[in-house]
Amino acid sequence: MRVGAIVVSTLMCFEGMAQYKTQGHTPTGQEQFPLTSFNELPQLTKADSQEWAVVKGTQLSWGDTYTRYAKHSVPVRKPLKSIVLNGWRGERVMAQAVIYTSAGVKDLKYELSDLKGRGGAVIPASGCESGFLRYVMTDGIPEGAKSGCGARPDFTVFDSSMVADCIDPFLKSMDLQPRETQAIWFTCQIPSDVAPGLYKGTLSLKSGQNTLGVLNISIKAGENVIPDPEDWKFHLNLWQNPFAVARYYKVPLWSKEHFDAMRPIMERLAKAGQKVITTSIIDKPWNGQTEDPFKSMITWMKKLDGSWQWSYDVFDKWVEFMISCGIKDEIDCYSMVPWHLTFKYFDQATDSMQEIKCAPGEKAYEDLWIPFLKDFVAHLKQKGWFERTTIAMDERGMDAMLKTIAVVRKASPDLKLSLAGNYHKELDKELWYYCIGIRADFPEEAIARRRADGMVTTYYTCCAEPHPNIFTFSTPEEGVMLGLNMAARGVDGYLRWAVISWPLEPLLDSRFRSWAAGDTYSIYPGNRSSIRFEKLVQGIQDFEKIYILRDRYKASGNERALSELESMLLPLRDSQIDVTSLPDLIPSLEAVLNR
Repeated sequence: MRVGAIVVSTLMCFEGMAQYKTQGHTPTGQEQFPLTSFNELPQLTKADSQEWAVVKGTQLSWGDTYTRYAKHSVPVRKPLKSIVLNGWRGERVMAQAVIYTSAGVKDLKYELSDLKGRGGAVIPASGCESGFLRYVMTDGIPEGAKSGCGARPDFTVFDSSMVADCIDPFLKSMDLQPRETQAIWFTCQIPSDVAPGLYKGTLSLKSGQNTLGVLNISIKAGENVIPDPEDWKFHLNLWQNPFAVARYYKVPLWSKEHFDAMRPIMERLAKAGQKVITTSIIDKPWNGQTEDPFKSMITWMKKLDGSWQWSYDVFDKWVEFMISCGIKDEIDCYSMVPWHLTFKYFDQATDSMQEIKCAPGEKAYEDLWIPFLKDFVAHLKQKGWFERTTIAMDERGMDAMLKTIAVVRKASPDLKLSLAGNYHKELDKELWYYCIGIRADFPEEAIARRRADGMVTTYYTCCAEPHPNIFTFSTPEEGVMLGLNMAARGVDGYLRWAVISWPLEPLLDSRFRSWAAGDTYSIYPGNRSSIRFEKLVQGIQDFEKIYILRDRYKASGNERALSELESMLLPLRDSQIDVTSLPDLIPSLEAVLNR
C-alpha cells in the first residue's frame, strides 16, 4: 500500500495486543507516559526476503511527503539523491528522507547544513524542524463503512497496523536492523526577508563517525511573501484539552509545571494560525467522552442565602496564558447546552457538590443561566475580552438552540454565539461563528452575507467523515485537502474537535475506545508534531496563497490567471472527492501557486 499502513491479520493483531495489554500499556522496561524518550510497540509485520534481495548494503534517498513508509518495506526502487522545494518567502516547506538497509546500521545520525544562496544569503538549518519518524499503532475504518464513529471496546475486531506518524526531535540517533527502513522529516521555514532565489544545502547521514552518504537539497524562495501566521485569513479552530496534558505529564492542574508543559504545544498551534481558545464553563460539557474529561474552568457556588457566586480565577489564568502563547482572536465557552443537560455547583448550605438538571425552555434553566450570563458579561468587559468571546454549543438541535439564544438575548443582547452542528437558516443570522460538517453545504449567499456582516463560517470533520480526515491512517494528502477544500468552497476556515485529547498512551497507540485511531489528537506529547499536522498546515498555507492570488488577480483584472486558478480548485470543492486523485491534483495546483 502506498501509505505504508500494512494491515495484519486479526489473529496477529490479537497476539500483539495481548502482549501490549499485559505490559501495562508500555513496552518492557518503560515507564508509563514517557516524555523525552520512548520505545515503540513491536512491529507486527516481517520483511519480505524477496523484496529486499535487490537492496545492497545501506541506501539513502529522498522520499515524498505524501507517503508513510512502512518499517519493513523497501521504500523506493531507485534512490533520489537531489530535491528542490518551491515555496513563498515566509512559508514552511517539507521534505522526507529515507534510509533503508539490508545489513543494518548502528548509531544512525543525520545533519542538515545551512542552505546557501547568492551573495552570502542563507536559509539557516536552525530554521528547520526535523525528527525521525516514529511508528504508532493505528486501526482503520471497515470497507464500506460510512463513518469512523462508534464504540470500539474490542480492538481485535479492527485490522490494526503500525504506521509512521510522530515526528520525534528528541531521538538523536538510532539503530536499524537488517531489512529495515527509517524516514526523517524536515519542515523548513523560508525567512520572509531572504532574497528570492535558489538556496542549496546537504543532508549528511552517518553511522557513528562514518559518513554513509550525502543527499542534496535546494529550496527555491519565490518572489511572493506569505504573511505571518497571526495575520492569516484562515480561521483555525482546533479544540485544546489542558486536562489531558496535566494527566500525561503527571503535574497538578493549573500549576506552573502544567503551564510550562503546555506552552510549546500552544505556541505550535499559534504558528499554525490557531485563532480560538477553548474554555469549559461547566463540568463535562461533552459528558466525559474523552480519556481526560473537561472540568469547569469557572467555579459555581450557591451561597447560604440562595444567591449565586462565581469564581473566574482558573478561566482568567487559562485565557491569559493562551493569549501569551499567541492565540487571542476568539474565546469559545462550552456550553449552555451540554449533552447531559446536568449542571454541577458547590452548595454552601450542604458543603457538598450538587447538580441541577434542566433544559432550554424551562424556568429552572433561565433561573440558572441569566444571573450567570449577566455576571460573566460584566467580568468579560472588565477584562477587555467581551468582543472576542462566544457562548459555544456543539451539535445541538435547532429547537434547543433557539430556546438557548432567547435566554442569552435576555441576559445580554450583544453576547456572541457559536455552533458546530447542522445548518439551519433560522440560526444563520444569530450565530457569529457557524460551523457545519464538511459533507454538508452552506448556501453561497449565506457565506457572502455572513462575511459582509463580520461573521465567521467554517466546516469541520470528526469521526463521521472517513475522507478527507486526519486519522493516523489517513493519507497525508487529506490533511492538505482540508485547507484547499475550504478555499475552493469559499468559507473562512476549519474546525476539528480535538488536537491534544490524548488517549492513554498516545506515543504508542493512537486508537481510542469510541472513534477511529488518531481522531482525538494530532500533536503528540513532548510537543512532537505529526505528518498529518504538518500537512494540515501545508493546506492552510495554500489557502492563504489562494486568497492572496485571488485578490491580486481581481485587482489587476487578470481574468485568465483567475480562471486558471478557479478551474484547478473546481475538483477540490467536493468533500466526497476520491482521495486517490489527490496525489496528482495537489502538486499540480501547488505548482501554479508557486509559479
